Amino acid sequence: MTILGEYALWIALPISVWGMLLGYVGGRTQRGDYVLSAERSIYAVFFLLVLASLGIVSAFLGDKFEYWYIASYSNREMEFFYKVTGLWAGQRGSLLFWAVILAFFSTLCVFLNRKKNREFMPYVAGVLQTILTFFLVVLLFADVNPFEQLAFTPANGQGLNPQLQNYWMTIHPPTLYLGFTAFTIPFAFAVAALLNGRLDARWIELTRRWILLSWLFLAVGIIFGMRWAYEELGWGGYWFWDPVENASLLPWLTATAFLHSIQIQENRGMLKVWNMSLVLLTFLLTIFATFLTRSGLIESVHSFAQELKIAYIFLSFMGVVLLACILLIIYRLPKLQSENSIQSFLSRESAFLFNNLILLGAAFAVFWGTIFPLVAEGVTGQQVSVGPPFFEKVNFPIGLVLLALAGIGPVIAWRRATKRNLQKNFQIPIMVGCFVAIALWIAGARHGLALVTWSVCAFVLTVIATEFWKGTRARARIEGEGFAVALFHLVTRNRRRWGGYIVHVGIVMIYFAFAGAAYNVDERQHVLPGDQINITSPFGHIYTLTYEGLSVSLGRGQRNLLWQAIATVSVEQDGVAKGILTTEKRQYVTSDQLMTEVGIRSTVREDLYLILSAMDDVDGALSANSSAQGIDLQVLVKPFVLWIWAGGLILALGTVIALWPSVDRRRRSSRPELEAVTTGAPAIAGVAR
Repeated sequence: MTILGEYALWIALPISVWGMLLGYVGGRTQRGDYVLSAERSIYAVFFLLVLASLGIVSAFLGDKFEYWYIASYSNREMEFFYKVTGLWAGQRGSLLFWAVILAFFSTLCVFLNRKKNREFMPYVAGVLQTILTFFLVVLLFADVNPFEQLAFTPANGQGLNPQLQNYWMTIHPPTLYLGFTAFTIPFAFAVAALLNGRLDARWIELTRRWILLSWLFLAVGIIFGMRWAYEELGWGGYWFWDPVENASLLPWLTATAFLHSIQIQENRGMLKVWNMSLVLLTFLLTIFATFLTRSGLIESVHSFAQELKIAYIFLSFMGVVLLACILLIIYRLPKLQSENSIQSFLSRESAFLFNNLILLGAAFAVFWGTIFPLVAEGVTGQQVSVGPPFFEKVNFPIGLVLLALAGIGPVIAWRRATKRNLQKNFQIPIMVGCFVAIALWIAGARHGLALVTWSVCAFVLTVIATEFWKGTRARARIEGEGFAVALFHLVTRNRRRWGGYIVHVGIVMIYFAFAGAAYNVDERQHVLPGDQINITSPFGHIYTLTYEGLSVSLGRGQRNLLWQAIATVSVEQDGVAKGILTTEKRQYVTSDQLMTEVGIRSTVREDLYLILSAMDDVDGALSANSSAQGIDLQVLVKPFVLWIWAGGLILALGTVIALWPSVDRRRRSSRPELEAVTTGAPAIAGVAR
C-alpha cells in the first residue's frame, strides 16, 4: 500500500497541471469539454491523494522505519491511535494532509456545482488545481517528500513528541487545516469573478456558507489549541502569543472582517474592492500560517523547523498570488465601483466598516509582532523577542472596541440612525452596563480593565436579549403561538441573523472569561507529606490543600513512558472535602525533557490548577527512598476558565444555525409586520395582505 501511495503522489502532479491549464483555457474559450475534463481531474487528484495518505498511514501501522518520516515520528511502542494521527504529526505528513483536505473540498465544490453556476466553474477549477499543483510541487521537490527512504532501516523509530500525545492535539491541527482549506473555495470564486467580469454580489452569495464553514473551523481549531495548551504544557495558561498561535489567529481576524463587510455589499452595493482585498488577504494568511509553521524560520512548540528551501517556495508562491490578484483588481476596478456611499457616521454601514478597520488593526498588530523578530534579525543581525506584554497592551483596547461593536452593529439602522432609533436600541443596554459596573465596584472588583470588560459584556448581552425578546413577543402576538414555539419559528425563519446573535453570545462569554484572568491567584510552595497550603479564592472561600505524598511507577517503555512521579493532593474548600487531585512529572523514552501533567478541578466559577514544579531528589524518588518526597507545588486559582470552553460551544452552535438554510421566504407569513420581525427588514406600510 505504501508503494502505491508513493506512485499516486507522482501521478497526481501531471493530472493537476493538466486540469489547471484546461480550467483556464476552458473558461477563456467556453469549451465545455475542456471544463468537464478540468473538473474530472479534480476528482482524480483527490482519489490519488487519498491513496498517498493511506500509504503513509499504512507505513505508520506497519512500523516501516525505512521511511524517514515514519522513523522520525513513530516507534513500535506508540499506541495505535497516535500512529493513525501520525499523518499530520510532522511537516511532511501535515503538508500531504493539507493537500488531501483541499482536494476533498475542491471535489465537493465541483460536485455541488456540476449543474449550476457554470459561468464560474471553469476558472474555479483552474484556481483550485493551481493551488493543488503548488502543494504537490512542494511535496515532491522541496525535500519534504513523506515517502523519502533512509539509507538503512533502524530497529526502532524516535517516536512522537510526548507533548503531542494528547487528545486535543490530535483534533486541533485537522480542525485548523479544515478552516484553512475551506477558505480556498471563496478565494477561487472571487478570482473567477475577476476573470469573467461578473462582479456583483453573486459570487458572495455562492460562497457564503463556505466562508462560514471556514470561519467555524478556524474558531473551533483555535479553541482546541487553547485547551491543549491549558492541559498539556503545564504553565497554567491557554494563550501565550506564540508565533504559530498568532498565525492561526490572523486569518480568523480577517475572515471575521470579511463576514461583516459582505453584508454591506449585499445590502448596499458598497465595499466591492474592499471585499475582494479581504478575500485575497485571508487566503494569503492561510498560506502564511502554513508557511510559518513549516518554514523553519521560527522556533515554536508547534513548529516543524527542518528545511529552509520550503520557505523560499512558499514566499514565492504568495508573492505571485498577491501580484496576480492585485493586477486583476486594478484591471476590473471600473466594475468594482460602489453603487452607494455612506450617508451618516451613525449607521450600520459605518459600524461595520469601523469594525473592519479595528479587526484589520488587530491583525496588523499581531502580524507585525510575529514577524518583527525575523525582520530585526535580518536587518541588524541581533535576535529580538516580542512577548505577551506587547500583544496584550496593543490588543486589549482593540478587543474592547470590537466587543462593544458586537452590540452596536447588528441593531443600528442602515443608511442613517435617527435619535429615536438610537434611544430605542441602546438606552436600556447602556443603563444595564453602567449598573453592572457600579454593582461590581461595590462588590469589590477594582481591576479597571476587567470592570470595563464585564460592563461592556452586560451591554452587548442586553442588546441581544432585547432583540430576541422583541422578535419572539411580536411573533407570538401576531401568530398566536406559544413563547417557545414563537422563538423556534423566529430563528428558523432567518437562521443567518439569529445564528449571528448566538455567535455574539459565545464571543461575550469568552471575553467574560478572559477578564477573569485579572483575578488569578498564583502561589508556589515547597511541601513535604502532610504539609498544607491555604489559598484564598477571588470569591472569598479558602482552599486547604494537603500534600499526601509522591508515588513513582516505572513505565518500562510502555506507551514510551520511562517513569512517572505522581503527587497526590487532597482538597478542601472551607473545610468541606472536595476530593483528590494529582499532578505528575513524566520521563519518556523518546525525550530527555521532563514533562508535566497538571491537576485541574473545574467549576463554573473557577479552576483549581496544580503543577508539580520540581522534585527535591529525582534519583531518590526513583529508588523508592522514603525521604525523597519533597516537591515544589504551584497552585493557581483561575476564575471563569470553564466559560471559555462553554463560549466556544455556543459560538459553534450559532455558526451551525447560521449555516443551516432558512425556511423558504415563500412559506413565510404574508404579513409585513411579521416579515419585519423575522428578517430585520422594515415593514412597508399600506401593503395589502
